[in-house]
Amino acid sequence: MSVLPVLLRKEFRQIFRNKSILTISLAAPIMQFIVLPLAANYEFKNIDLAVVDNDRSDLSRQMIDRITGSGYFRLVDHSASYAQAYALIESDEADLILQIPSGFERDLVREGREKVFVAVNAINGLKAGVGGAYLTAIIAGFNRSVVLDLMPTAAPAGIAVTSSGLFNPRWNYQIALIPGILAILVTMIGGMLSALNIVKEKETGTIEQINVTPIRKRDFILAKLIPFWLLANVVFTIGLVVAYLIYGIVPQGSLLLLYGFIGVYLLAVLGFGLLVSTYCTTQQQAVFVIFFFLMIFILMGGLFTPLDSMPDWARTATRFNPLTHMIEVMRLVILKASTFRDILPNLLAVAAMAVVLNVWAVLNYRKTS
Repeated sequence: MSVLPVLLRKEFRQIFRNKSILTISLAAPIMQFIVLPLAANYEFKNIDLAVVDNDRSDLSRQMIDRITGSGYFRLVDHSASYAQAYALIESDEADLILQIPSGFERDLVREGREKVFVAVNAINGLKAGVGGAYLTAIIAGFNRSVVLDLMPTAAPAGIAVTSSGLFNPRWNYQIALIPGILAILVTMIGGMLSALNIVKEKETGTIEQINVTPIRKRDFILAKLIPFWLLANVVFTIGLVVAYLIYGIVPQGSLLLLYGFIGVYLLAVLGFGLLVSTYCTTQQQAVFVIFFFLMIFILMGGLFTPLDSMPDWARTATRFNPLTHMIEVMRLVILKASTFRDILPNLLAVAAMAVVLNVWAVLNYRKTS
């Protein structure tokens, strides 16, 4: 083990000599962590709406005012016909069309029911689904208020339902988003930098000088892993501080438990990066390979797409995605104050990945070509 401190000293000197590594590792994640939660928004607002009001009655105007006053919709045109509103959809100036038939108020007052037509631009499927659901809910609420106003004794009180958002009472999307973004940034820093490490030695030719020394492969891999393990922990700590200072997010669970899991998780991520580095011969190859896997990890990590919405084969594949376990544990500990027993399945899965990936990297690193 006397060789390892010498190798670590060399690695830390290379890191601090290369100012770009420190900039990428520290400044870039901080900026991304500040900007991304403000820009990325799970709420859809300013949905462009075109209205075709063939009735032009007091009730139709009240319904339109209820919709535009909700804050989710922006009235872009009071079209004279459906064809005119459809042209706005084709030119991408409107997202939805609400067509109110003639006789809307008369039929609603006399018969207690009436139909309106909603057309949704479904090119953006997520926006279409959410926008249509918002509009349907607002119209349903307006319908209930009209029925109560016109026939206060006709409808029974029924069951009143109240809801509460556990662990996020105000339904603040940032509280659910920020732990996941921090997990992604730590993964990108750890995976990308470790993947470029050994490849850089190959490109500069210093790997040949190391290979002719009696340094063991285990010591060499550890020397490549430990500095970036420490650096990723620093990035994670800075992320927690930024989350508290800017967004007011305080971990509800144990910080010791959180750092314990992060330590094991980073072993898996860095081991994967080092494994990629042992297979690649140039930094360009390493960047493309690690970028390919990171995109899969992020898109199937459960941050932007719920795991329960995925097909069975995809949910099975996410169990082998380290980022899935990281995001889940971050939310459990930071938001839910979960205990060691709650995160034990995730910890065991990540620990198994760390052992397999690091052993694989050690075995795949060859001192002779």
